[in-house]
Amino acid sequence: MDKRMDIIAAAVAAFEADGFRGLGVDRVLAPSGASTRTLYKHFGSKEGLVLAVLEERHRRFAEALEAAAPEGAGEGSGAEPVAVLFDTLRRWLGEHGARGCMLLRARAEYAGASDEIVALVRRQKQEFRALVATRVAAALGREDARLATQIWLLFEGATAAASVAEPEVVEAAKAAAAALLGAARGAAA
Repeated sequence: MDKRMDIIAAAVAAFEADGFRGLGVDRVLAPSGASTRTLYKHFGSKEGLVLAVLEERHRRFAEALEAAAPEGAGEGSGAEPVAVLFDTLRRWLGEHGARGCMLLRARAEYAGASDEIVALVRRQKQEFRALVATRVAAALGREDARLATQIWLLFEGATAAASVAEPEVVEAAKAAAAALLGAARGAAA
C-alpha cells in the first residue's frame, strides 16, 4: 500500500470511531505514521482528506455490490438484484460495523462548513439512488421511480437503524422490499 492509501485507511478508522470535525489531524495521522506535511502533500488539507475518505468508502461499497451481483443479474440469474443490495449491506455491516452511514455523518458534521463535502455526499447518494432504480427496473422488467425511491429509503433506513438496533433490521428491510416488489409485479399483471 502506498502512503496515500495508508493515510486514507487510518483516517477511515479514526473518522468511524471519533467523527470528523472534532478530530485533530495528529490523531488522524498517528496510525499511518504520516506527518502533517505528508497530509498536505497528498490531500491539501484535512477537508481534502475527508473528501478522499468519502470517495474511497463510496467506491469500496460500489465494488462490494458489483462483486455480489454482476450487472444485469435478474431473476433468471439466481441473484435477485434488489435482495442483493440488502445482502451486501448485511455483509458490509458485519465487516465494518453498524455505525450508520459514514457519508451522511460527514454531511451532518460539515453542513454549513464545507459546501464541497456536502455536494460530494449529495452526488454519491444520487448515484446510489440511481443504482437502486436500475436494480428495481431489472427486477421488474420496467422502470418504477416511486418503488425505487421506496426501496432506497428502506436501504438508507436499515443502514441507520442497524446502528441503534440489531443488524437483523436489514433482513426486515429486505423482506419489506420484496413485498413491495411483489405488489408491483402483481399490479402489473
